Formats: sequence, C-alpha cells, structure tokens
Amino acid sequence: MLMGFLYILLTGLLGALWDRVTAFGGVRLVDGDNNCSGRVEVLRHKEWGTVCDYGWDFRAADVVCLELGCGLAENVHNGLRFRKASGPIWLHQVQCSGQESSLLHCSVVLNSNLHCTHENDASVKCSGTLLTPILTLMSPHTVFFPGESVRFVCRVLLGHHLSDFHLYKNGVSTPLVTQRADQTQNMMELTLSDVETFHQGSYSCGYRIKSGFPTRLLSSPPSNAINITVVELLTPQHWYNTSAEAPAGSVIKGQSFNITCSTLQQYPGGSFQLRLIRSNGTVRQTLPALTPSVTFTFPNAQSSNEGYYYCLYRVQLGGRTFVSRESQPLPIAVRDPDPILSPMGISWLVSGLTFVVALIIIVIVAKVLCNKERKPSELERETRTCECGQHLYCFIDKQAVIWNAGSRYLKPIFRALRVSFMDLDGRRCKNRTNQLGS
Repeated sequence: MLMGFLYILLTGLLGALWDRVTAFGGVRLVDGDNNCSGRVEVLRHKEWGTVCDYGWDFRAADVVCLELGCGLAENVHNGLRFRKASGPIWLHQVQCSGQESSLLHCSVVLNSNLHCTHENDASVKCSGTLLTPILTLMSPHTVFFPGESVRFVCRVLLGHHLSDFHLYKNGVSTPLVTQRADQTQNMMELTLSDVETFHQGSYSCGYRIKSGFPTRLLSSPPSNAINITVVELLTPQHWYNTSAEAPAGSVIKGQSFNITCSTLQQYPGGSFQLRLIRSNGTVRQTLPALTPSVTFTFPNAQSSNEGYYYCLYRVQLGGRTFVSRESQPLPIAVRDPDPILSPMGISWLVSGLTFVVALIIIVIVAKVLCNKERKPSELERETRTCECGQHLYCFIDKQAVIWNAGSRYLKPIFRALRVSFMDLDGRRCKNRTNQLGS
C-alpha cells in the first residue's frame, strides 16, 4: 500500500512538472503606460492568467523586465495597481534568484490558494529599453595641449534609476572616468584630466541602471563618439652648411650659407620659423613646412647675418596655434676673407706675374736678336752701336725700345725705365741717339 501511495505521489509530481514545462507559453505586461509596465500575465494552455503577488519581489520583477527587453525593474507593485483582471490566476509563490532568463525558469507553484484573488495580482514598472546616451564636449575645440583637462557631459533623455556614468576610450574595455549618480540624475560631467598624447583618440560614454535588487546592474548602449587630438610638438633640430675653408662656427663674408630646420613630427599647414638674435635686435624668417626639413638660404653673408640662430615649429589645428620649444642656439660668426686668397688679391697677383713674365720674355728675345745680328767688324770697336735686324735700336736715355722684325711688331713702352742690353761677350750696347732724330 505504501508503494502505491509513493507511485501516485511521484506520478503527480512528474505530471505537474511536465505540465509546467509544456503548458506555459510566455510572459507579458498589460494595462500599463507602455509595453514595459503593467500587470504580469503568463500564458498557459493558450490562456493568459495572472501571477499572485505572494512572494513577488524585485528579483522576479527583474527577470520579467529582462525577458521582455525592458531593462530592469524600477518599481514592484503588490496588490491592485492596474485595471483588475478577469482571467485565471496561474501562479503564486514565485521565487527567483534574479539570474534566470525567464520567469518560467524560477521556482513557482501552480495557484491553488483560494485566498489569492485579482486584488493580489503582481505588477511591475520596468526601466524600459535603455536609451543611447548623448556625449557632448564642453570645450569649444577638440585639439588640446598636453596637461590640459577635457570636459565631457554624458546625458540620457529619460530618467532611470541611474547608478553611474562612464567615459570610455574606444578600443579600451575599462572606463577612464567613472562618476556615481543619484537616481534622479539624467546627466553627468566627466573630466579627463592632465591629458597626454596617448589620450588622443575617440571617446564615448555609457551609464548603468540598478534595480531595487541591489546586486543587479544593467549597462546602456554606448553613446556617440567624439574625437580629440593632443598635440605635443617636438623641439626641432637645426644645422648650417657653408664653404669648406670657413672655420667651425663661422662663415666667410660674401659667401653663401644655409641653415636647415628639421622635425620628426609634422602636421598639415605647419611652418618653420628661424629667429636670429643679434646685438642690435631680432630678425625672424618663416617658411612653410612642406617637408619635415626646410632650408633657409643666405646667398651673401654679411655682418648683419652674425648672431645666434633658433628654430621653432608652428602649426594651427582646430582653431588653436601650437608652437614648439625653440632649438638650442646656433652661433654663427661672419669673418673677413683672407687677403691673399681674396678675389681682389688674386687678381692683382695674376696681373703682377703676367707683367713680370712678359718683361722677361721681351728682354730675352731682344738680347737674343741683338747678339744674333751683329757684324764681326763691329765686335772689335771700343765704342760700338748695336743694330739688330732691320730696325732694332737700344736706347738708354730716350726711354723707349722699338723692335720691327719682319711683319711682327712688338711695342712695349717702359716709362722711367733705363734699359741696357749686354752682348754675348758682356759688352754694353752703346746709345744710338742720332737715329732717334733728336
């Protein structure tokens, strides 16, 4: 008899379990302000019925809201809150952990309590589908210097039972800024302090809501994205080039020299500025940074080019002007050229050498011709006159030499010069003053 009783009990329990699994078809909220609030009803045997509020709490309400895609429970109502139902009461003593995917996965009891009426129907107000928050930038610009603070505001249009707001950098899973919120707040200022270059990128915000059950939090979708740029300009490098003979740190006056400014980091629209500090003031030159390196050319070095040179890089981004630190000073001295090697000195030297060489050639040619054409009888005279070729006259006091040899004429004129020629025997050629017509 005992075995028969156990068999009947087990069969009843299995039947009830099977009925629970197969008979229920879904959950809904009715008679509320929207699809996410109202009286809780479940479908069983193709008929909708209510749930008794005995044991009804936020855990069970959260499960219903999540199952319907309505966020989390904001309010749990016990007793008649919405229009009174007229159908059956299917369940009572609902017990959920809050982690179930459906109300029908919770521990429930088929209603057999005659004391549970439609005055005790369970109801809930869910937060609703979590709206996408809106992120705005409080600063008037999106480009920042290192060390500045960037202020954002994250806002949600409809109020929820908010827990906190978060600021995320896209690509980073953990939030960079978190601010706790009161349940009545619908916006929060999120400040990113002391930004560095690694903070540059795209940002979005999100919020979390909490239900009446304290351990349950639900995150919103991410907001719109805002890009920020952090500009840190590197100190440019600079050097100069000039002629090889110029000493280090100097250029030779009158010669050309170049100063090159260079940077590793370049932005569109940037420019290089070369600043010269000299004793009587400061001179600035600017060239567009079309390439990472720019050369300033000085074709004719003068004393005004002497001083200390500095390079800096400048760029305008997002309506703001960014300027790098100046480079280390580059001292340049302008030196006078060496007189021996100066163009004027070289010109005078060449002219003098040409004159001396020409004079030596004339003397040698005249002497050779004079010795070649003399007559033997004239060599024995004590006082002899040297006549070379057809018309070669040697004068001492008349200050002129004229040589006519065939069709070639050589007429060098020597002023205030006493010329004497020696023959091959070392004898002096006497004056022929009578042939000058003096």
